[in-house]
Amino acid sequence: VFMKFSVGGEYALRALLVLGLNYDQPVVRIQAISEQQNIPKRFLEQILNDLKSAGVVQSRRGVAGGYRLARRPEEITLATVIRHIEGALAPVSCVSERFYEKCSCPDESRCAIRSIMKEVREAVVKIAERITIAELCERSRHLQQEPVNPFDFTI
Repeated sequence: VFMKFSVGGEYALRALLVLGLNYDQPVVRIQAISEQQNIPKRFLEQILNDLKSAGVVQSRRGVAGGYRLARRPEEITLATVIRHIEGALAPVSCVSERFYEKCSCPDESRCAIRSIMKEVREAVVKIAERITIAELCERSRHLQQEPVNPFDFTI
């Protein structure tokens, strides 16, 4: 698969978006995240527990329980989240720095495909390490203010 997120990776970012947009709240109930982002509650619980183990979110139990970001939205990069949920940011394992695996080509050092995939990885890493949950939230706020154009379609 070429640079495709799993459903879990996408849901993790969407849950973190909700937590980032509500960072001023003590906690956000899992039901609210589930409803706002149309994420099945059971799957969301697994994802949030995974993010908790990564130190990205915190939880509070009980009637007034829920989740919140463990750090400020400006301190959590997309790269941190994606690497934890998805693993490598590289499109092929032979160019990954953290999850390297030898490929099957005859000469890895002279492989044109690997050379290009290395550039793709570097571009993805550069963006994912620069963008934070805070910037994701700002982008969301901006996009929510844009008018919906009923004539904007693609055939």
